[in-house]
Amino acid sequence: MKPSELERTLHTVIERRLHLTVMLWGKPGIGKSAIVHDVGRAHDLPVFDTRISQLAPTDLRGLPIPDLERGVARWLPPQFLPREERGILFLDELNMAPPVMQGIAQQLILDRRLGDYEVPQGVFIWAAGNRKEDRAAVFDMTRPVANRMIHLHLEEDLGDFRAYAARRGVHEHVVAFLGYRPALLHDMNGSDLAFPSPRTWEMAGQLHAAGLGVAPAVGNAAAGEFEGFLRVYDRLPDAEAILARGPRAGVSFPRGSDERWAITTALALRARTPHEAGNALKWIGAAHAEWMQLTASLLLPRLRAEGHFAAFAALLTTDSELEALMDRYADVLS
Repeated sequence: MKPSELERTLHTVIERRLHLTVMLWGKPGIGKSAIVHDVGRAHDLPVFDTRISQLAPTDLRGLPIPDLERGVARWLPPQFLPREERGILFLDELNMAPPVMQGIAQQLILDRRLGDYEVPQGVFIWAAGNRKEDRAAVFDMTRPVANRMIHLHLEEDLGDFRAYAARRGVHEHVVAFLGYRPALLHDMNGSDLAFPSPRTWEMAGQLHAAGLGVAPAVGNAAAGEFEGFLRVYDRLPDAEAILARGPRAGVSFPRGSDERWAITTALALRARTPHEAGNALKWIGAAHAEWMQLTASLLLPRLRAEGHFAAFAALLTTDSELEALMDRYADVLS
């Protein structure tokens, strides 16, 4: 499923209070952990990130404390297990743990307890892991452990990443490049230790914004293509003139697909006001519907997130040209 679909599913799990252990599967760097933390923040739930692959059996079980009065030993549970009434116990990289540790975690996953310790009722138990086919250093998940969970499989999606990148302020050059070369959103086929993934492209955006090369984040091959794409920006129309005047700027829509990706992304990410957003859409409205849809899919969620969408909707009542444009592309934009 796409990241947006996974987010909706996890929101539903919380809203319906489904105390099912969820196992998230996906390639390295695809965003499994980030989604869990984002969903937790949205519901004001602390995330207790626990890597049982880094623990010994006694670390998870706790320490035996003698009860001399009763002549028995009690187990003192570790501090990292949640005591708060609400939260998410997140067993990240679960299948990097050897089978013996997975076995110890069975009781925690199914019965919500370890010895005398009980997981608070308001705490959800979720886990995540990489897949063996992605060359990750993982163990097979034992069948008894696997049978105690529901399994959700995450796949990368360019549209979701573009929306995420706009929210997080990822550099527009990165967003535009991946629109032009979507196959490089996640590519583990090279021999470099660094490879393209949603996580490393976000890192690449930070390097690029600082004036540094992106190869340390995404590898030499992807970095070479990215550097070549940057030369497209030297041929771009004047984005600021388009934002200020729209079609009246007298700027033609570019012919090359690389230039089209670059200018539409630049307009969608640079529009600072509803008026500029309207000018960008009116200018692109002269092009094929595909480019209108791609621009709006990045621009309109930005307006919502930044609190400008109501003002943009109000603009439609006074700008008949923009209103007619939105009506004409209503099917594409829905």
